[in-house]
Amino acid sequence: MTDFILKHFIKSSTTEEEIRKKYGILSGYVGIICNVILFTVKFFAGVITHSVSITADALNNLSDAGSSVATLLGFKLADRPADKEHPFGHGRYEYISGFVVSLIIILMGIELLKASFEKILSPQQIDFKMISFLIMLCSIAVKLWLCFFNKKVGNIICSATLQATAMDSLSDVVATSAVIIGMLVNHFFHFNIDGYMGVIVALFILYTGITTAKDTLNPLLGTAPPYDLIEEMKKEVLSYDGILGVHDLIVHSYGAEKKLVSLHAEVSAQSDILKIHEVIDTIERDIKQKFMCDAVIHMDPVDMEDEQTKQLYHKIKLTVKDIDDSFNMHDFRVVKSMGEVKLFFDVAVPFPCQQSNGEIAEKIKCNVEKLGENYIANITIDRLYTP
Repeated sequence: MTDFILKHFIKSSTTEEEIRKKYGILSGYVGIICNVILFTVKFFAGVITHSVSITADALNNLSDAGSSVATLLGFKLADRPADKEHPFGHGRYEYISGFVVSLIIILMGIELLKASFEKILSPQQIDFKMISFLIMLCSIAVKLWLCFFNKKVGNIICSATLQATAMDSLSDVVATSAVIIGMLVNHFFHFNIDGYMGVIVALFILYTGITTAKDTLNPLLGTAPPYDLIEEMKKEVLSYDGILGVHDLIVHSYGAEKKLVSLHAEVSAQSDILKIHEVIDTIERDIKQKFMCDAVIHMDPVDMEDEQTKQLYHKIKLTVKDIDDSFNMHDFRVVKSMGEVKLFFDVAVPFPCQQSNGEIAEKIKCNVEKLGENYIANITIDRLYTP
């Protein structure tokens, strides 16, 4: 069914951006249709059986339909082109829509929790109806399919919103299963646990809403890029002739389709400036093609031809490592003036590190001075933005 729908509604002849939009909009429409149907039949089942848990499950599906509407609007707004006020596009609208979805889910969960507690305090006789039982079983099948559908589409277009929607569908399966258990217990053992099952459903809804909020809010706050992506980018840059090292790599995300990368590439100070500039331009173009993101590369000249500089470089590198093995040195330069040897270098400090920049710099300076009385260290501490 999933492959049939995707095959007939998604045309591969359009651009990648257009395809992503189509996938998102299709997922939104599928979610709206399925959840409105489930709400209608479940609400009917809840009314004829006087079950608060079934009604709660029906209202949960109504909130899911609202979530699908928010998802649909999110993808449409995210597809708006860049303008003067938003030069990086509107891709983060997708995250905002996901956060709105999570708020709807949380509010619905709170209301259902209150109704379920009232049902526990004032229980009402539940009437077992076979049609209601069959409706709930069909609901599980539909929600399982929606979970797999959204998960597959989410993987295709790398959408955190659709991944969250898939998990929401899976939690709905658990919640509906709890309702069915309550129906069977009441029917065969004449023990009314409808209110308690309603509480379980509400707690699942709240858990889903909080988890979804975290997953969609994190990209808005700015999360570190995946470690594998950073390592792959570094490996790609270092594969070009003339590149001696890579550091200060930063990834800025403005939505799934808009990422900016900036990094520093170390090159020999003796290199032909025009040739190495051509290499840098080539790397920027290749990164854009391979990783689908715009890259800006800053060149850092490193003098490794001078024997004394090379020896000092390795000594200082070991000195930095003695402070903390996770620290890395880069941008090393030596300036000799009036009998002094000034050493300029940066130290990359990863998270987490509780020491302040001043404390780290002071420790390194003390160790550098032990190497020679005329050594003066000028240190810049860099806090890493990548794992």
